[in-house]
Amino acid sequence: MILLALGAGAGFASGLLGIGGGSIMVPVSYWLILAMGVSPDIAIRIAFGTSLLVILPTAVSGSWRHNKNNAVRWKTALVLGSTGLVGGLVGASLAAQLPGRVLEISFGSLVLAIAVWMALGMAPKWAREANDLRENFGLVAACGFPIGMVTGLTGLGGGTLIVPTLVLGLNFPMQVAIGTSVACIILTSLGGIVGYIVNGLGVPGVLPYSLGYINLPIWLCLAVTSTIFAQLGARTAHALPAKQLRYVFIAFMVYVGLRMIGVFQPGAGL
Repeated sequence: MILLALGAGAGFASGLLGIGGGSIMVPVSYWLILAMGVSPDIAIRIAFGTSLLVILPTAVSGSWRHNKNNAVRWKTALVLGSTGLVGGLVGASLAAQLPGRVLEISFGSLVLAIAVWMALGMAPKWAREANDLRENFGLVAACGFPIGMVTGLTGLGGGTLIVPTLVLGLNFPMQVAIGTSVACIILTSLGGIVGYIVNGLGVPGVLPYSLGYINLPIWLCLAVTSTIFAQLGARTAHALPAKQLRYVFIAFMVYVGLRMIGVFQPGAGL
């Protein structure tokens, strides 16, 4: 039941804000996997890899809805997503070699940084509708690889970096940036998925019914509701202001980020 509810929240946030939803799925699924007796080093990688596989159908679902509202620039999404796919594969391979505690602290720090970005995103300059939309394929290709690296290293879809790149660098209106970001995530997540499967094959200590570092039962529970609620989130993005929801989301991300770096359990990590 926790996983089904978690998938619903992540899917809704994905469709609404143009993110992958990993910032919600990773910490909660990580804590659940730890409770099953899995070692922290293995648990964090399972959480990352499984999150990325959930993000894939969620992004497809959200992209379909955003496309119906003419809010996806497919050429930009394909260019950024393609270079992001390569970065995701490299990032996932690096994550498979790093200590679990390093990944926990890195993830927590990134979530806190994202929360700060979202808080700054309340300013009028972030919310304005830009009339001079520019599709600079050289810029998005250059940004795709590092964004993909973050995707592979942290299990996030990369939308929290893609959206500000499109808004600030290319003057995309917020709704178009969100829709295009969701489409980019289809490709950026693929590289990370392959990396976590390949690097997790034959590793002792993973959960039963796993494909590398991806656990299929957990994936199924998360994917069922996230795919459905991504549609609702995308509809909401085109119908309602999301200011109040973003405040709640920021508060949640601050809590998650602090807990992942061990603030609430000094000396014991998680």
